[in-house]
Amino acid sequence: MTVTISKIVWLAFAIVWFLMRMRPRRHARETPVRYSARDGREFALLGASLTGLGIVPCVYLTTHFFRFADYPFIPALSYLGIAVDLASAWLFYRTHRELGRNWSVSLDLRERHILVTTGVYATIRHPMYAGFWLMALAQALLLPNWIAGPAGLVGFGLLFFGRVGREEEMMIAAFGDEYRAYMRRTTRVVPKLY
Repeated sequence: MTVTISKIVWLAFAIVWFLMRMRPRRHARETPVRYSARDGREFALLGASLTGLGIVPCVYLTTHFFRFADYPFIPALSYLGIAVDLASAWLFYRTHRELGRNWSVSLDLRERHILVTTGVYATIRHPMYAGFWLMALAQALLLPNWIAGPAGLVGFGLLFFGRVGREEEMMIAAFGDEYRAYMRRTTRVVPKLY
């Protein structure tokens, strides 16, 4: 393993993630939105996440702008990063598949929206967020740079902590006691912990 291969692996997983998000089979965009909580705050949070998980690492890979913050490459961290990215990709695949037409990039409820509580949703309420946390951790492990590596944790952290409460309030408003019961038997992103 070399630092170049580690960077290529990060890029390959980013492309895989993008392709999973664009899968034509999902057809979520064809289902009309019934309620949306998209506002300036939501777009700012999405921008922070995109900056940390996409823009900053891409600038790092394509320019020498952040090279001053490089630290010595440790191959074992890259191998761990690959394992974490594989777990992240699996989780993204499962959540997209299980959400189907309910999926949205933002805080939206679609027509005929159903509460998904099976599969990966049987244990944690927000497996998509868990996948993003894993993706951000993998970035920190694969990119040996004090700015580009942890940028995903910071960017996605802003989105997560700025959005998850609002999302759960939206789900309670939509599904009431059914969602409250679901909250009691699950955790947010880490099974049995949080």
